[in-house]
Amino acid sequence: MRHEADFAQPLCLPWRLAEIGAGHAAQSAGALRLRLPPGPAAAYSDAQISDYAAPLDFRWRPPARLEVTAWAEPGADRLRGTAGFGFWNQPFMPGARGFRLPQAAWFFFSAPPSDMRLALDVPGPGWKAAALDARRAAFLALLPAAPVGCLLMRVPALYRRLWPVGQWALGVSERALEAQLLAERHTYTLDWRPDGLTFAVDGAVVHRAPHAPRGPLGFIAWLDNQYAVVTPQGRFGFGLTPILHEQTLVIEQLVLSTL
Repeated sequence: MRHEADFAQPLCLPWRLAEIGAGHAAQSAGALRLRLPPGPAAAYSDAQISDYAAPLDFRWRPPARLEVTAWAEPGADRLRGTAGFGFWNQPFMPGARGFRLPQAAWFFFSAPPSDMRLALDVPGPGWKAAALDARRAAFLALLPAAPVGCLLMRVPALYRRLWPVGQWALGVSERALEAQLLAERHTYTLDWRPDGLTFAVDGAVVHRAPHAPRGPLGFIAWLDNQYAVVTPQGRFGFGLTPILHEQTLVIEQLVLSTL
């Protein structure tokens, strides 16, 4: 199976564009531009492309490959909200029943006040290669102990000793990438195999994750004005952030394929 987006032509299924709030998605000069204009944190805004409309549309399982050529305007040091591209299972979906524990394998950006500090010694915000699988049996087994675990994690020595177990159970594997990469045109690839993930930029491997979600997952690339705080110490928060100036995620090439 191979799906390639041709941004020089009108998009057809399985590709779906979505514009929420002030978000705008438009094709021009052979590329897709996901854009947010300046505005206050009054309502959720998002521009995205995906290959699903419902959980039944999730079609990707390992072995699969993602290849995206993209950049952001302006660079990561001036972006707000979150942005990225990759595979996930959209835990909350309008019209779908219930909540799905999150699974993701993607290149992910978030700006302060976001602070998703899920990997030991990896900063919460920033541009990352990241994986998460909260449907692992190990995480479900530890879930009843989560309230006590969050309290223990507030002791720095216990956090460094205990959190690697929680990180492994959650299937979390992350590598911080240089923020400057996001301001430049680069080709990102993600090879998703049953036994792990390989993230590369312009053909150079930047991260290997030793475990991978089982799927099925859907593809998404997006730019929004949201932030999230999730830490092992039990800090949780979600909200909207103002967009200070127009920002755009430009996608020039998008190919999904089975390996």
